[in-house]
Amino acid sequence: MMKPGSNMQLSKKSLAEELAGRLQGQFMSGKFEVGEKLPPEPELMQIFGVGRSTVREAVRILSNMGFLKVRQGAGTFVERLTPPDEPMERRLGRADLHDLDEVRKILEVAIAEKAAERRTAHDAAVLEKHLAERGATAAAGALQACIEADVNFHIALAEATHNEILCELYRSTAAHLKKRFSNIYRDTECLLATQPTHGQLLGYILAGDVRNAREAITRILEEP
Repeated sequence: MMKPGSNMQLSKKSLAEELAGRLQGQFMSGKFEVGEKLPPEPELMQIFGVGRSTVREAVRILSNMGFLKVRQGAGTFVERLTPPDEPMERRLGRADLHDLDEVRKILEVAIAEKAAERRTAHDAAVLEKHLAERGATAAAGALQACIEADVNFHIALAEATHNEILCELYRSTAAHLKKRFSNIYRDTECLLATQPTHGQLLGYILAGDVRNAREAITRILEEP
């Protein structure tokens, strides 16, 4: 439940669009849940220091955007927390870590299979380069450089599928994986330990061995 506070007050120059933007920000930050009833007009007026007409116009704006649904006699309820046309990049930035991991695992398996079927000599050279960098930086204890090399290796795998949509999906996911890896790894110990498995994966990719490539990437996804 929102409480009155000076830091919530809108300036006198604010319009209904600004109030709608403030409320939208609260929806996206998790302060409301889908199906939750919005505070009544008098409370919103007090919280934001605006008039009734401003509140009503803001509700109308958010209703037209699909965020709110007005039920006659019952009140105004939160219909959705994010805009229907929210860019994927922004959505991934707010994603729950469990959801991000789940998407990553689905993409990685599909990528390994298709890369084993479609890799070219150029793809092979790029993959070998990034894997060598991954191993060298891991051995040197250069954490950020190792994370970069690891992500680049997996992006190169996606590029080896020669499927532009699959590749773009993975690139978008990878940008947020970098941040996650930087938060969970304190040194390169785990990355160094998983270097052999990555080497096996590359070997299967280069050999066109789809079944073993799939099994190798599954093992990698289960590693720390």
